[in-house]
Amino acid sequence: MTDLTQGGAPQAFERTVGRIPVRNLWLLMLYASDLYRTLGQARTASETMPDELPRLVGEILVNAVEARMRRHLGLGYQHREKTLNRVRGRIDVLTTERRQLLMRGQIACRFDELTLDTSRNRFVRVALEKLSRLLYQHPVGRRCRQLAQRMTEMGVSDQGVNRSQIDLDRFDAHDSAERLMVSAAKLAYDMALPNESEGKHFMQQPEREEIWVRRLFEKAVAGFYRVALTDGWIVRPGVKLKWFSSDRTPGLNSVLPQMTVDMILENLDLGQRMVIDTKFTSIYTKSNYRDETLRSGYLYQIYAYLRSQVADSDILAQSASGLLLHPAIGETVDESVVIQRHYIRFATVDLAASSREIREQLLRMIKRDPRCTA
Repeated sequence: MTDLTQGGAPQAFERTVGRIPVRNLWLLMLYASDLYRTLGQARTASETMPDELPRLVGEILVNAVEARMRRHLGLGYQHREKTLNRVRGRIDVLTTERRQLLMRGQIACRFDELTLDTSRNRFVRVALEKLSRLLYQHPVGRRCRQLAQRMTEMGVSDQGVNRSQIDLDRFDAHDSAERLMVSAAKLAYDMALPNESEGKHFMQQPEREEIWVRRLFEKAVAGFYRVALTDGWIVRPGVKLKWFSSDRTPGLNSVLPQMTVDMILENLDLGQRMVIDTKFTSIYTKSNYRDETLRSGYLYQIYAYLRSQVADSDILAQSASGLLLHPAIGETVDESVVIQRHYIRFATVDLAASSREIREQLLRMIKRDPRCTA
């Protein structure tokens, strides 16, 4: 994590979320972001300098916004209802009659109007403002403030900005040029959230912080693999699994739990399928008989994910492997076992390590273990 709220030089420091040591949350944000997939050659620099990420993201964002402004920001249609002196769009008959507008030479109309004040442009403006506060005295922060002011003067408001709505936004062929700008705005917006309070405090509520980082860890691992794995690998995050069953009673469908795995990695050329479940807890716990033991509930869970999908028609499912991935707490763990032809691995990644070491650890998780005989 880095403190840039006062505009000083970036200084990384290790912090803990619960008991989990985390060196830089911004690196996880980068991996989880859409921007990571679109950076191209700049990706390496972003990974190797995670403490500089706010500045790097800021430069990408302001350059993308300036480029769009030179070509004109994207327009969109805004629904309007207005009383006019001429017909435009559709006539609102009820309002026209109720207010007796025709007697005054007016008519109520409903129409769509081209505008720059779209949800996408509003979000970019808000992201610029948030990042300008994070980089308050940095030159990039000043550029963010200037661009936000220009967008305000062009008629782009800051009202009705919804982060989840932007996630659902889809880019067509004609507006693909805005993809980089919006991807950078998303990451800038998210990076500013942990720094709303002054100084180096992350969030006021520890429980909220841990839930947020747990979800971030899951998205970061999936986002990293989607970019880093090539040569035929397919990464599918948030996969809902089906129960292969028969003879269900009528009421079972309404009460049968759903299975949703964090991610599935497949390589058809290599004939491999890997089911990965991330957990933001210590990999070991205590029992009545042992000081350290794997968490039985997690083991049963990954076993259910693997065995419930076995079918004669799915060759990859018959020997699919599983990975329970935890953050490291004081020690590195990498244990494995083969159960009914399924290679199951229990491993940790050290989030307090450097970005290069984190990358290498995640890539090592994908290598097939020679002890697996499946």
